Amino acid sequence: MNLSIVLPLVVYLAFVFAVAYYAYRQRSQGGFLKEYYVGNRSMSGFVLAMTTAATYVGASSFIGGPGAAYKFGLGWVLLAMIQVPVVLFTLGVLGKKFAIQARESKSLTVNDILFARYKNPYIVLLASLSLLFSFFMMMAVQFIGVGRLLETTLNIDYQLAVFIFALTVGVYTLIGGFRAVVLTDTIQGLIMVIGTILLLGGVIYAGGGVSQIVDKLATIDPNLITPHGISSFPLDFTFMASFWVLVCFGLLGLPHTVVRAMSYKNSKALHSGIVIGTVVIALLMLGMHLAGALGRAVVPDLTVTDKIIPSLMIQVLPPMVAGIFLAAPMAAIMSSIDSNLIQMSSTLIKDLYLRFRPVAVQNEQRVKRLSLLATLSLTVLVTLATLNPPDMLIWLNLFALGGLETTFLWVMLFGLYWKKANAYGAIASMLVGFASYAWLTASGIKLFNFHAIVPALLFGLIAFLIGNKIGEMKKAS
Repeated sequence: MNLSIVLPLVVYLAFVFAVAYYAYRQRSQGGFLKEYYVGNRSMSGFVLAMTTAATYVGASSFIGGPGAAYKFGLGWVLLAMIQVPVVLFTLGVLGKKFAIQARESKSLTVNDILFARYKNPYIVLLASLSLLFSFFMMMAVQFIGVGRLLETTLNIDYQLAVFIFALTVGVYTLIGGFRAVVLTDTIQGLIMVIGTILLLGGVIYAGGGVSQIVDKLATIDPNLITPHGISSFPLDFTFMASFWVLVCFGLLGLPHTVVRAMSYKNSKALHSGIVIGTVVIALLMLGMHLAGALGRAVVPDLTVTDKIIPSLMIQVLPPMVAGIFLAAPMAAIMSSIDSNLIQMSSTLIKDLYLRFRPVAVQNEQRVKRLSLLATLSLTVLVTLATLNPPDMLIWLNLFALGGLETTFLWVMLFGLYWKKANAYGAIASMLVGFASYAWLTASGIKLFNFHAIVPALLFGLIAFLIGNKIGEMKKAS
């Protein structure tokens, strides 16, 4: 184990714990639920931008995405740039109306908003089950990503790496809550940007320049330098359109990014957050995926493509710089994990336990203990579930994203912008959208060669309109 690599990471983790302790002190001065789950709605524009970007950019973007670019070439880099408007979509479309409704209804979670809008507990139940299922898979992706990262860079056992990471992220999320999450996300976002620039520069230098790298990629496979991908996996129109729906438009239905719209300070913070967040996402998506694609000329013989980023770190960067950069993918993964942990904990305690047993809210100490226990238990369960990982993380992460989108997208959009939307339409959309997505994915059926997310969202939309009409008829009768 190279101490020059380990030392910057240790310093970074110590800083994270210091931030968590600061957040804990802040939390002890106010009400537990509002502080632990939304940070007292106090985010500035810069913090809003960094936490929204850092929450979205996780192991898939720092490990799985570059691994796909390594395998499929420069076409995947172009495909990845579809994700650039994610902050603009999330905060621009939902931000202001979501925040207004959250403050008016005193909502602390996405499910609080849904209940306030539709007045139906079954919607909260369905949303909670979908969220817990999908977030569990997304957290598993992050744990696997960090296990492979530390296994490759520090030469330690994969399972030991997972346990170390679980202890770290579990403890600081446990003690710091949402405020610790967004503050560390801000630092993590800065580290990700710096690390991405350093790594991409190192890859280009090690490969002898962009021109020489492209020539070498062409000798490996000419399709690697085209926008269409390799012959065995063409990036055609239907795939690119599907990908846009899945990782851009559909992200309007991601609860852990949308919840940021409930937590900013004022309109000025929202507007600056949109601009800064979009720039950060663009830098990270281009830099990391381009590093993965060009890295094939530097490390041409990887069998597990998800190891390309840690392999490049070791090969193209000096040890101390590699140690600094190691904090970047760690930051990306930690910023996604901590957000998922807080969201799952709030789902279990605030959306399910307190929703169906409201009298318990009077005992704040009990609620606090249960919230902390939920965060700890979820960390342990995901750790145990990730000890035997699959080869490519990106497909598991994309499946989890699709599950959330088919459940929440139409329900949130229509709930905010269509006054006539009712609970019948919402429930029909959630059931049909998620069920069709899971069935199409499991069966491998592709309608007109589109990814399952496209027909599933379409079916969910149709189900919403039909269910809404039935609701209107019942109300009229």
